[in-house]
Order: sequence, then C-alpha cells, then structure tokens
Amino acid sequence: MNTQKNLTLLADPFDQFQEWFELATQVQAQHPEAMTLATSNSDGQPRARIVLFKGINSNRFMFFTNYTSKKGQELEQNPKAALLFHWLPLARQIRIEGVIEKLSEDESDLYWEGRPRESQLGAYASEQSSVIPNREHLERLYFEYQKRFEGQKIPRPSHWGGYGLAPKSFEFWMEGAHRLHDRFLYTAAGTHSWKRVRLSP
Repeated sequence: MNTQKNLTLLADPFDQFQEWFELATQVQAQHPEAMTLATSNSDGQPRARIVLFKGINSNRFMFFTNYTSKKGQELEQNPKAALLFHWLPLARQIRIEGVIEKLSEDESDLYWEGRPRESQLGAYASEQSSVIPNREHLERLYFEYQKRFEGQKIPRPSHWGGYGLAPKSFEFWMEGAHRLHDRFLYTAAGTHSWKRVRLSP
C-alpha cells in the first residue's frame, strides 16, 4: 500500500501519464500497456474489454483492431470512449475519457508493417466478433491465408487499422492508507490547457 501523504503531479496530464507509465514498465512484468477500453452503442449499452496501448501521437492514445468488430461498430455509432490503466504493483490507476477517431491509413500501415507475420495472418483469418462453428474453422482460414501469401508481403486489410482517443479528461488515482486514496482530475480547459482538482476518494 502506498503511504505517501503528499502526492504532487505535473501540470500537463500527458506528461504525468508518461511518468507513471514508464514506472509501470519497470515494475510490472507482464503487459503494463494493457488497458480497458469501454464503449457504448447507440442505445447506450456499455461494453468493456482489454486492448493494448500503442503509444501517443498528436495527443491521441492509439490502439489497433478490426473495424468490423463489436467495438468498431460501437465506435462508429458513438465515437466516445473511456480508457482505464490499472497497475496493481504500483497501486495506481488512470482513467481517461475522450473522443475517438480513426487513424490515417499511413499511421495504420506503419504499425501494420511492424507486426509479426503471424499476427498479420491472424487479422485476415479472424472475422472478429462474428459467430464461427468451431476452432477448426478459424485455423483452416489461418492456414489458407498462410498459403495465399506464401513468399509475399502481407498487405494491411481494409477492415483493420488504428483508432486514437483524444482525451477530454484524465483521473489519476493512487491507493492510500485507511482508504484515503489520492484522486486528481484534469479536465480540458482549452487548447493545451488543463484544469486540475483534487477529488475525495
């Protein structure tokens, strides 16, 4: 448990995120980049799942997925989402809320080209979120694409690419003694300007 009495944070929440994330990569052995992505459809039904954070570009938190997946469909209907990072060894978490937009084709191509070949083939084989009869069906598609692209560079499929979340708010949380946790909320107050307040735990 963290017993720090006076938690001080940086003025810019992106800088503060980077400081905590770098610390998390040092102390958390597996997937410090794992984040919960929460979306909702046009009816307001929320859904959440774990995706992998792939960096910040132009003040957008990036991740990559199948555009035709359930989350892709929901982001098309309602381009607002929330992210949650939770690092148990640090007893810290960060909540981020904002607006989603697709990354450019160039950004998606750049990331695609750096993926392992097996992951590229998997993106072709998986019609993400669709019903399939069995695992053999999925494996058969994988090996069919493996044969199709044998000896070739695998192009990025049009249904797969990146999203970026542009934050409207950040909430930084650190566990404290006696459940007197530290919570700080940053809200956008203009271009490159943020208002910060302390919240009761």
